Amino acid sequence: MTVIVVSGTGTEIGKTVTTAAVAALGLAAGRSVAVLKPAQTGVAPGEPGDAQEVTRLAGDEITTLELARFPEPLAPNTAARRAGMAPVRPYEVADAAQKLATEHDLVLVEGAGGLLVRYDDEGSSLADAARLLAAPVLVVTPAGLGTLNMTALTTEALRARGLTPLGVTIGSWPAAPDLAARCNLADLPEQAEAPLLGAVPERAGALSRADFRARAGGWLGPELGGTWDGAAFTAREAAVRAG
Repeated sequence: MTVIVVSGTGTEIGKTVTTAAVAALGLAAGRSVAVLKPAQTGVAPGEPGDAQEVTRLAGDEITTLELARFPEPLAPNTAARRAGMAPVRPYEVADAAQKLATEHDLVLVEGAGGLLVRYDDEGSSLADAARLLAAPVLVVTPAGLGTLNMTALTTEALRARGLTPLGVTIGSWPAAPDLAARCNLADLPEQAEAPLLGAVPERAGALSRADFRARAGGWLGPELGGTWDGAAFTAREAAVRAG
């Protein structure tokens, strides 16, 4: 069994689509997969959330579990407090993930926003749940200007808490990357002190399930079950940059 925590350096950067790609590769390898969303915010009752988006893209055979849903699109602790609801505690996340891990080969725990977003009034975060689970953390980051600082801060925060960055993936690689994005391919592993494990193309979430599953292996490296060659990808983009 394997538990991987998926965290972003921020929000709306492709974390859910990246989670779906990892899940799709797990299924392709014949593994049973579960996705845990500790806190879903900004979604009304009955509306599909991030966990449902993963199954839409990767497959209905994935087990999904959402611990709490808060209506306003805010940090989990703020959203819970404003809704008059109980917050999600790190031990609840760890307990749920461990139970899923007894029944599945791969469990993906997708956080909300960035690593240190607060889940309760005590300042607990996804990092605390990852520590209880002793699980590696996959960091999803944007491609462009500013990502080096955000990614370095995230991996530094992980190490300061005794956690292991599994690696970094770019959650939405643009069809026409600018100079900053192309340079960041080479700079991200050095800044993060963690390997670059993939680049999911922008609008991957708009693909049909069949296309998504067929293409996911080309977006992520062997460490995540794919065939993406980071060195070749970086060299190709550098050649384009050089003209």
